[in-house]
Amino acid sequence: MLWLLALSPVALLGVLVAVTALGTWAADEAERALGSKDPGAIVIDEVAGMTLSVAAVALTPATLLLGFLLFRLFDVVKPFPANVAQRLRGGFGVMVDDLIAGVYVLALLWLARRAGWL
Repeated sequence: MLWLLALSPVALLGVLVAVTALGTWAADEAERALGSKDPGAIVIDEVAGMTLSVAAVALTPATLLLGFLLFRLFDVVKPFPANVAQRLRGGFGVMVDDLIAGVYVLALLWLARRAGWL
């Protein structure tokens, strides 16, 4: 995810929108082709969630590392409403729980930045 460091905030937002839109379509197609709900072969949802998790904070190696670690934690734990959202059907269901995890991480990183911890 270090490639994110080179992006402007506008470019990062563009990447997020594109990855989310294309990822929703691709995840839907992959679920149909693979015949299972949210198979492990689909990872575009993690790319979208991680991108969202750092979308509104200063991009530094420290924020990327902390963002990645927190994102993985929330992606595994799936606090509400991510745990419910992942039950939605199709590509949207694949993507939305990771986007919710990204929102949680973004909020924590933003608060840490405001508190002067980052």
